[in-house]
Amino acid sequence: MRITLERSNLLKSLNHVHRVVERRNTIPILSNVLLRADGTALAMKATDLDLEITEETPANVEQAGATTVPAHLLYDIVRKLPDGAEVFLATTPDGGTMTIASGRSKFSLQCLPEADFPDLTAGTFSHTFKLAASDLKMLIDRTQFAISTEETRYYLNGIFFHTIEAQGDLKLRAVATDGHRLARADIKAPSGSEGMPGIIIPRKTVGELQKLVDNPEATVTIEVSDAKIRLSIGSIVMTSKLIDGTFPDYQRVIPTGNDKEMRVDCQTFAQAVDRVSTISSERGRAVKLALTDGQLLLTVNNPDSGSATDELAVSYESDAMEIGFNAKYLLDITAQLSGTDAVFLLADAGSPTLIRDTAGDDALYVLMPMRV
Repeated sequence: MRITLERSNLLKSLNHVHRVVERRNTIPILSNVLLRADGTALAMKATDLDLEITEETPANVEQAGATTVPAHLLYDIVRKLPDGAEVFLATTPDGGTMTIASGRSKFSLQCLPEADFPDLTAGTFSHTFKLAASDLKMLIDRTQFAISTEETRYYLNGIFFHTIEAQGDLKLRAVATDGHRLARADIKAPSGSEGMPGIIIPRKTVGELQKLVDNPEATVTIEVSDAKIRLSIGSIVMTSKLIDGTFPDYQRVIPTGNDKEMRVDCQTFAQAVDRVSTISSERGRAVKLALTDGQLLLTVNNPDSGSATDELAVSYESDAMEIGFNAKYLLDITAQLSGTDAVFLLADAGSPTLIRDTAGDDALYVLMPMRV
């Protein structure tokens, strides 16, 4: 293999694919990225056996060929080359090493044969549809913070995507929960998604996807089966296994009878929660919300260091009540709201609270209270 290509193109593609590669691997080939030069492009592929990303980048190919080299090492080398540089890649005739040359810099990397590189065979997909990258980004951004990190309930370690009839329309819905909070976001179901199986996209795949949908103008082609998902964005193709489990019936935990409504300026509220939670020794400490007519008092007590209070004017006309929440969870949710006001629908101190946005996007949040 002998090719020349722009550093910027090579770096951009490596940046997308190298992140999939785990830094510690018991299987040496999984530390490598597969490079395949053919025609006028260099194709790169990296995998951790659950997730695979491939991307093509333009290249001047003198001699076609394929090999695999350490992914993080290659990325670090290319990253440290000067802007605007041209990079020359060539393998030795026996395929044992690859030379990377640019200007006066020259590196030699050990190769492993292309034949050993695993292929995440996708099989057949039952449903294919297209989404605007901005819509997919919204669904992920609004829900991913609520993904559980608890390995025992593995079926909560991802975002649940499914289609559902809501307000007379078919919606594509994303849901994530960790048992303490729940986030739900909807968009109009795209053509082709009707009847798709409900799928749970793993946390790592969600994280990588979030970085790939950075261009709001792009269109994402999504292919789905019971076990895998494949997403194509421009020259990037990402294939991932899905979580093999049943997502719980989340509808049951969304309260319908919460009749006490509090409206508060979202930014002012978030800043006040952040201020009073400074006193707590850990971010997860409860903040108490005491509601009276038109008034909200936030309190945090920490037996080791002291206490803090803050007062806000709110729109609230129901009976006085007190309720406690995890301060970090409140901040996570308010960070997702795009409207000026946050709407809290409360029942009592022991029941889940519903939080909505006033911006009119189809997102809602459920938060379990804490004892205070």
